[in-house]
Formats: sequence, structure tokens, C-alpha cells
Amino acid sequence: QVQLVESGGGLVQAGGSLRLSCAASGLTFGSYAMAWFRQAPGKERAFVAGINWSGSSYHYGESVKGRFTISRDNAKNTMYLQMNSLKFEDTAVYYCAALNALGYSIQEYEYDYWGKGTLVTVSS
Repeated sequence: QVQLVESGGGLVQAGGSLRLSCAASGLTFGSYAMAWFRQAPGKERAFVAGINWSGSSYHYGESVKGRFTISRDNAKNTMYLQMNSLKFEDTAVYYCAALNALGYSIQEYEYDYWGKGTLVTVSS
């Protein structure tokens, strides 16, 4: 049974930092591309960042470029999202997702497995 469990969310002031983690089990983690999506209140879920199977290739949504960093540790079956210079508009539930392919996608419908999400609240 595949499980993706996000952690690290919380309340932070604007300008602050948080590090999210996504722990995977029940799958061959190194064979999956991974991504972070987020859903803000009243909005559709949106792509944040994606990373390929090895961590050598990645892509960011325009709104987080230069502030967020995606990474993964295949030995620990874990993906991370370092979020710096947080803004009020980063407030959302953050989800990790796994795609059974070597390369990531920005399309949420392509992902095979999802976590339940972790809430990030940025106070202005």
C-alpha cells in the first residue's frame, strides 16, 4: 500500500521559512518522479515544484521561483520543499504527489499517488 505523508507545515510570519517533507512508503521511490502542489482557500490545486527520479532535474511554478527549493533523498524515501521568503499568498494546503515515471509533470492528473496534505499559513 502506497503512502505519502507530508509534514512540516505550520504558521509562519511573512518573510519566514519552512521546510516541508514528504515520506514515501510502499513504492520504489527512486523510480518515481515527485512533485509538490498546493491549494489555497477558494482556488484550484496548482503546481509548485517537480523533481525527476534522481533529483538532477527540477522545475518550479512561476510564483515560487527563487524562493522555494525542491530536493529528494532516495536513500531515505523522502522529498523536501524548502520555502524561504514566504508571502501571505503562499498560504495553502501543500500536497506531495508521485508519478510512476522518471520525469516530472506539471499536470496533476498525471500523478498516481497523493498525500493528504499539510497546511501552511503565512501571516502578513
